[in-house]
Amino acid sequence: MPSPPPQSAQSLLLAGRYAEALSAFEIALAARPGAAEALFGRATALKLMGRMEEARAGYDAVLAKMPGAPGALNNRGEVLLALSRPDEALKDFERALSFKPDFPPALLGRGIALQRLHRSNDALVCFERACALWPDSPDVFFHRGLVLAQMGYPLEALLDYDRTIALQPDSVAAINNRSVTLIALRRFAEAAKGYAMLDQLVPGNAQSLSGLAGAAMHACDWTRRQEFSEKIAVAIRAGHREIQPGTALGYLSDPALLLVCAKNAMKSLPSASGPLWKHKPFSGEKIKLAYCSADFYSHATSRLMAGLFERHDRRRFEVIGISFGPDDSSPMRGRVVKAFDQFHDVRLKSERDSAALIAGLGVDIAIDLKGLTADSRPGIFVWRPAPVQVNYLGYPGTMGADFMDVIIADPVVLPMAQQAFYTEKIVHLPDCYQVNDASRAVAPAPTRAEAGLPASGFVFCCHNNNWKITGPIFDVWMRLLRAVPDSVLWLLQDNEEAALNLRREAQTRGMTAARLIFASRVSPEEHLARHRLADLFLDTLPYNAHTGASDALWVGVPPVTLKGESFHGRVAASILCAIGLPELVAETLTDYESLALALATDGPRLAALREKLEANRNTAPLFDTARFTRNLEAAYEKMGQGWTALPR
Repeated sequence: MPSPPPQSAQSLLLAGRYAEALSAFEIALAARPGAAEALFGRATALKLMGRMEEARAGYDAVLAKMPGAPGALNNRGEVLLALSRPDEALKDFERALSFKPDFPPALLGRGIALQRLHRSNDALVCFERACALWPDSPDVFFHRGLVLAQMGYPLEALLDYDRTIALQPDSVAAINNRSVTLIALRRFAEAAKGYAMLDQLVPGNAQSLSGLAGAAMHACDWTRRQEFSEKIAVAIRAGHREIQPGTALGYLSDPALLLVCAKNAMKSLPSASGPLWKHKPFSGEKIKLAYCSADFYSHATSRLMAGLFERHDRRRFEVIGISFGPDDSSPMRGRVVKAFDQFHDVRLKSERDSAALIAGLGVDIAIDLKGLTADSRPGIFVWRPAPVQVNYLGYPGTMGADFMDVIIADPVVLPMAQQAFYTEKIVHLPDCYQVNDASRAVAPAPTRAEAGLPASGFVFCCHNNNWKITGPIFDVWMRLLRAVPDSVLWLLQDNEEAALNLRREAQTRGMTAARLIFASRVSPEEHLARHRLADLFLDTLPYNAHTGASDALWVGVPPVTLKGESFHGRVAASILCAIGLPELVAETLTDYESLALALATDGPRLAALREKLEANRNTAPLFDTARFTRNLEAAYEKMGQGWTALPR
């Protein structure tokens, strides 16, 4: 039987009949071994079938015969991107462009490789050129939108996603990323419409479920929240990696289910060959610590940790900062940078290069302060740049990863009985896992009128993010307002949709919307100062106040909390125990309501409690930064002594 000409195989390829095309190209190669056109077609069929390693070898064979073929170089670059090897892919795209400078696919590929290597500015230049040369390609606009969003230009990114969708209305990636960007802009109703469109294109997909659940949560749309709660749990049990762990924390309290969610999320990380560290661990005169975060600027993490960085014992520890977040040129940024012995900005480095830097510094313990939160880069830790890798502070739960060895906690926030739900080894600090800076500044307190509060009346406050507020907790708050005449509920102004929904929910419970007062966002010093106008802080569940509870206590406002089942719902309980006020921790919703009502209606009891808080503020462990530092350093030293026993 005569072999079909390559053109016939090419037609099959263009028709999307990849397996048939592959067979046709192989028949052609049997007739004419080494024919470059058939070799190229065979490699392309393999690429389109997802058989990337075979495709790479196929393009190697083409380039052995035609070293300067731009198409083969470009396609091999695309394969290397699919194999998570952007540094090698970049070389192929650049070589293709050296032969054909205005080759749009290679410009696009080069931009994607640069983007994945965190060279955002260089990537944007590539995408700009590709857009000019290839104005009918949805891919170039999509990737330019992606890099613009990553660079902090969400409105410009939206325009590019809109252009992508205009050219390719069924682009799942563009619709999803447009919705993600709308959530970052706090335009939750628009984001929900986008996710609903995505669900129509791909019915029942977990990506749109996660997005819709997140949008409902942030907008305090409790009708939809209730609808999504069980669906989120089902999707996690089914192994869907698209369910965002941060969204799951807002819905769930079951530690076993949260572990599954984290493990699912870890499936998205590329595999890496490690460990990269080569030094003899803990062999130097000092233990080398590397704190890794995107939050070394005016952010809650830095406000909690700056005093710790400054107080580390430099006789025993070298303290290194690894930053992959923005530089806002704030006083806090300057303070944090100064607090480290070395400070490295790795925003423009790939995960592997960042890990290689950490390993090259001879770090003994690398501490990830982001976990699975926004702007995290767990891919750095996949490469195992340090002998001991620690999950601390930023993410209140397990990362579900075999490359994280330790989670730092305390007996209240994470009892040892929950070890089975954590892939990390639990290490307890003796007082509270949360560090606090004892030198935080507080601005002069505003008047009630300046804060938008009535001249008199009891002030309940909850300055948690609105997405933490749930219907059952809000029911309690409305009953408290009814039971305490002239009282108000003072909330944070998170976004307009949430405010509208919360006012509407109040009215459906027979409460006038005027009893809810929203505080706009202000500087950290002003935020602390205005807390002093509140009488009692009411906490949320399943996700507690974390930094917010410490904020309230720092300025003398007692919080009433409800202890939950998992880490993220037990933080306020831990904080209150560390300041000597365990009596403010309720075990049930009924006890929570009774305690809040008793304090709000018994002036002498509340006054005595505030006096106790003021006395404890200066003597209890919570705000003793020096004591906390010693405890944490002791934990680090124990990790060094027993690092060979840690799971790796």
